[in-house]
Parts: sequence; structure tokens; C-alpha cells
Amino acid sequence: MPVEFLKIEIQYLKGIGSKKAEVLQKELNIYVVEDLIYYFPYKYIDKTKFYSVNQIDAHLPYIQLKGKISNFQTIGQARKQRLTATFTDNTGSLELIWFKGIKWVKESIKINVDYILFGKPSSFNNKINIVHPEIEEITKHDEKLQFSFLSLYNTSEKLKKKYINSKAIHNIQQSAFSTIKGYIPETLPNYLIEKLNLVSLDEALFNVHFPQSIDLLKKSRYRLKFEELFYVQLNILKQKILRKEKFKGYVFSKVGDYFNTFYSHNLPFSLTNAQKRVVKEIRRDVGSGKQMNRLLQGDVGSGKTLVALMAILIAVDNNYQACFMAPTEILAIQHFKTLSKMLDGLDININLLTGSTKKAQRKIIHEQLLSGELKILIGTHALIEDVVKFKNLGMVVIDEQHRFGVAQRALMWKKNINPPHILVMTATPIPRTLAMTVYGDLEVSVIDEMPPGRKPVKTIHYYDSKRLRVFGFIEKQIQLGRQIYIVYPLIKESEKMDYKDLEDGLESISRAFPSPKYSISVVHGKMKPAEKEKSMQLFVKGQTQIMVATTVIEVGVDVSNASVMIIESAERFGLSQLHQLRGRVGRGGDQSYCILMTSYKLSNDGRKRIETMVQTNDGFEISEVDLKLRGPGDIEGTQQSGIPFDFKIANLSKDTQILQYARNIANDILENDASLNKEENQILVKQLKKLSKDNVNWGYIS
Repeated sequence: MPVEFLKIEIQYLKGIGSKKAEVLQKELNIYVVEDLIYYFPYKYIDKTKFYSVNQIDAHLPYIQLKGKISNFQTIGQARKQRLTATFTDNTGSLELIWFKGIKWVKESIKINVDYILFGKPSSFNNKINIVHPEIEEITKHDEKLQFSFLSLYNTSEKLKKKYINSKAIHNIQQSAFSTIKGYIPETLPNYLIEKLNLVSLDEALFNVHFPQSIDLLKKSRYRLKFEELFYVQLNILKQKILRKEKFKGYVFSKVGDYFNTFYSHNLPFSLTNAQKRVVKEIRRDVGSGKQMNRLLQGDVGSGKTLVALMAILIAVDNNYQACFMAPTEILAIQHFKTLSKMLDGLDININLLTGSTKKAQRKIIHEQLLSGELKILIGTHALIEDVVKFKNLGMVVIDEQHRFGVAQRALMWKKNINPPHILVMTATPIPRTLAMTVYGDLEVSVIDEMPPGRKPVKTIHYYDSKRLRVFGFIEKQIQLGRQIYIVYPLIKESEKMDYKDLEDGLESISRAFPSPKYSISVVHGKMKPAEKEKSMQLFVKGQTQIMVATTVIEVGVDVSNASVMIIESAERFGLSQLHQLRGRVGRGGDQSYCILMTSYKLSNDGRKRIETMVQTNDGFEISEVDLKLRGPGDIEGTQQSGIPFDFKIANLSKDTQILQYARNIANDILENDASLNKEENQILVKQLKKLSKDNVNWGYIS
């Protein structure tokens, strides 16, 4: 009965029906009873405490009172109508107000009957009131199962219109548990429950919705968080073992002439110790006979591209082809120019493939790829197209990997019968907690040193009222021979968003810095590629002093003479974007600046982002704050940001210790039973099958 009951559609539960079920499906993804009992409360209220009217003020959270109701009064007409009543106990009285459901309230609530009232106090005209209180007769209240804590559930406006508020969800949960309590099947092996002293799944689920005590609630939440994180880690680690067994990598047995010549004659600067360490790690991987799957983390400007090129040269030395995939055309072009310049004199065929590549040029590229004549191909999503086929692709470098969908990366991985070595790079350092989860099956390399001579960028926050001061600063920097970026979140003015836009900004900048004394480049996403490139080149060559742009320049523009980055409506941007934009300056020897312009209206999160940027240049520290503010993203599927829909109770930014413990336990189990063949572990196999959402194993790709 219990397993079957978990799969019963929620429309058949008492008090729901087909219409309410439909909105629960759309709003909360609740289809069956199992979905319902895994829809957890976000907050709990102590229901053991009762207040007296004379103890109440408007700053209190939700409260409970005992007393009687008198004096119903209807005020106003039609839509402006409201119902008021007086609630009294032996210490005083307060006003109750209803704007909706007036007819039902009048018919259902009786005068001079003892009630328990629950609601949030507020104040109007110096009088305390409670709007839309929950009311229940004391006699009916005493007949029900009583719990010390009230669970509160997130709802939506569409749910509320169908009368599905937090209390309604609580009642539906009560209805479900009255049938299923004591019968919920276990999802962890008994030996693990005993070893870790965990409460049973049945007890954990019941107490998370209906806590019997603070202690039981803590134990229940821990059990459920551990289980969520444990199965994610078990899956990642199991796939890592499987990948190593199943996929043999191409053996790059030598470091040959191309690599050695480049190292001896073409290096633009001496490698940092961190870069040397990472190159050694890559060399060890590609010579091992196992497919490399490595994540390269390094802050903006730390020299990741140089390391990637050296990895590519090892592939070319061993007669394999390599490709380098970038998320935008601007960045792909930038990489093509940078790598072509670095490879000058080495006689290596390198080319560029983007959405703008002409048909005739594409044909040449396709032919040269198949013949093996073309050794290095740099490009955008165009590399994923089915028509792009390689003779022997041995190395794939994916830059700014967080900008690609996981499914897109999978297509790149399928270009060969045997998988090529994979190096994914990110300039947005990933917190250890998240890296352990998202990239738990990858080897991780970190470049934690900056090239010598780089000065940290100074970051300053100004409100919009200080714009003239900022213009004065721009003028002084231009007089010193420097160049300036000014970035906007929008191209055109928006009625929906009160943010600065490029078109309006360009007008005021053009007035403040008129031609012919000053020259301005403009770059945004709606321009044709050729126009963008022309405007970009004017700035790169120093023929324009100011670049007015949107975030298309977030990655890929490298102008060492640019010393100032001004970000308009900086509160509009996420931390990783702000950090990326700041990384466009500080690439030469001069002191550089990042100026964050905002309105006075800053949300708490917006203020925290701005403060973080001003306080630190450390990408890892910034990423930790970003994780807490933004959420980690769907770690096993294809969602790239926000709170993961798989995590129903665990929180990666808060549950670090549980995550580490869960990973250690999963590791111990797999060390003793890598294939999970033992009888005691069959419950783990069953759960992993149930929890896997996709046929593609994203872990093989990155």
C-alpha cells in the first residue's frame, strides 16, 4: 500500500480535486503524494505561546490570541469594500480587517464565541489591527492533532486565488500523513542509518512537516539534507570511476618540437609557478592513457589562455588536432588573434570558425579538418554543428565554460569515436563547496598567481549624483593617455526597468567629450559583427579614447592601455559579471580603476554586491558571496544558475560540512564496493536509478 500511495495523483486527496491539482502542478511541480511530502516548509512558528491584546505591537511576527469577536461592520462599496470586526480578550481589544471573502466571513464567524486567532499584527492610524487573520473555534481546535510548531509553506498568487495558502498546504500535508505515516519506505541502507545515528525517513518526513520538538526537527532536517547531498556525491563519484574504466584517452607520449620551440622562443612572459604546476598536471594527464577531464580555474588575467595553448601544442606534437571553443564571437576573434600572434613562426595551420564565417571559407575549413591539414580550430557554437568533422580531434579547450549549456558541450564531446581530452576554463572562480559538487568528477587546477607587474584594480562606488566628478576623472585619465570603458545594462530605455541605457548615456557622454577633441567607440549586441569589429579595432588601436558598450565586452577585449572601467547601474549586474567587467582593465603596468555607478535605491543584495566589489579583488572570495546571494544552479542537470530544483532542503552555501561528510561517506562505500554489487547496497542502486534524470552522463563531458 505505501509505495502505491506515494504515486497517487494529488487530485484524489481530500480537499484538492482536479482544479486545485492543476494549479499545484503548474506552480509547485506537485503531481503525486510523494511530490507533496517532499515540498518542505520554509519557516516554523512556535504555537505554544499565546499573547494578550495588551502585549501586541506592530513589530511582532505572527502571533496567537484567545478571545471573542463582536461588532462586524462593512465599509465602502464594490471593490473598495472591506469588513471590520472587534476582537476582545480580558486585557483589551483590536481591529480585524478583511478585504476578500467578506461574505464567507460573515456567514461563518459567530459573535461572542471563543476563538483562537492567528495572524501578523500591523498598525494604521496608531491602532493595532490584523488583516485576514486565521480563526478557529476553540472547541474545534482542541479536537485536532496539535503540534508545537506551525509549518509555513511558500505559495504564489495563483495558488492563493484557488484558496491554497500556507494553511491549506499544511492541512493537505496533514491529510496525506494521516494515511501514510509509518509506511514510508526507507531510502538508505540500515547499516548507514545505524552507523550515522540517523532518524528513519518516515520520522524525518513527518517531523519536518509537523515537528514534535526542536530536537526532532533538527535531526529530521539533518537526515534529509544528508541524504540529498549523499546521493549527488555518490552519483558523481561512481560516474568518475566508470569514466576512468570505460574511456581510454589518447596517449600524448611526447613533448615535441612545437612545444619546445614555443617555450624557448615565443613565450610572451615567464611562466608563473602556478602556470608551470598546471602545465605539469596536464602533461601527466594526457600521457596517462586515460581521458583528461580537467577544470582550470584562474582569476581574470592570470594567464589561462597561455596554459591552454601549451596543452594544445602537446596535442599537435602528437599528430592530433585541437579546438578552442569560446562563448562569443568577440572572444573567439580575440583568442584567434592572440594565439596566431603567439604561434608566429611555428608553421601551424590555425583558423577561425564563427557564425559570420563566409560559405567559401567554411568549405575550406571543413576540407582541411577532414584531411588533418588544419591543426587548431578556434570558434564559437559554430564548432558544434554536425557538418564540422575532424580527422583526429585530440584536445578540446572550452573557455568561460559557465557560458555554455551542458548539452552544447556534450555535442562537442561526441565529435570523435573516442573522447578527446577536455580542458574547461573559467575566470569566475568556483567556491570549494560548489566545485566539489558541480565538478566533483573533474580534476581541478588553479592558477592562483598573477603575472608580475600587475597592480590591483582600485574599485570605487559613486551614486548617480556624483557623475560630474566622474566625468572630471575621465578627462584627467585621457590627458594621461589612458582609455576608458563605459558599460550599460541596456541598449534602449525600458519602461519596466529604471536603469541607465546606452543610447541616453551616449548622448550625455558625447556632450561632455565632444568631437573632434575626443573620439568614442560604440559596441552593443544589436550591431552587425563587422560594425562591432570595426568599432572595437578603433579602440584597440588607440584611435578612440572612450568605448561605450553593453556587456558584449564582458569577455574578450584585451586593451592594456585601458585603465578605467565605469559600470552604469552596477546594481543591475551579478557579482561574477561585475568581476569579469573589472577584469577588462588592469592589464598594463598603470594603476587602473573600476567605478560602480548606482542609484540610491539599492536592495540588500545589491548593496552587498557593491560592497563586496569595493572590498576585494579576490575572485574566490567574490564567488563565495555570489553563491550565498544567488544560489548554486542545477548541479547535475542543465540549469546554469539560481536555486537548483533538485535540492529540496539542502543549501550548498550553508551546508558545507554536511556536504563534505556526505562525500566522505560516499567515497568510503565506493572504495569497498565500486560497482555497488553487494546485497546491502542494492537500495543505493535503486535510489540512484530513481534519481537520475537524464540518459546522458554529463559527468563525462564536464
